[in-house]
Amino acid sequence: MNNTASALILVFLVITFITSAHDKVFHWNDNVNWLKEHFGKSILKNTVPLSLAIVLFVELLAGILSIIGIVQLYLNGGRTFGFYGAVFSCVALLFLLLGQRLAKDYDGARTIAIYFIPAVMAVFLLS
Repeated sequence: MNNTASALILVFLVITFITSAHDKVFHWNDNVNWLKEHFGKSILKNTVPLSLAIVLFVELLAGILSIIGIVQLYLNGGRTFGFYGAVFSCVALLFLLLGQRLAKDYDGARTIAIYFIPAVMAVFLLS
């Protein structure tokens, strides 16, 4: 199978973003309260619910496109949906990275950078 590496990275992105979106949807208030405190001294302090909703939307888009991308890879070798899933994964991670940097949470930013590496690899492999 020529697409094994691409499929494995897409599975990684699906797990990452679908579980994250699930947490945001089913624990919305807990997330908003924690993030209000986390961003309390940043320029994002008054936009936490809106910012969280935007991140949730992009994460869902990334996860869903990645799922479709896996199916497409196996059905006909197509890469379009997986490519866009990887691109939206990168966008979501860049949003999260920006937030962590604005909150001066450098350990959190470092963790996001680790996730960014396979996401960019997926963009490269699927382009």
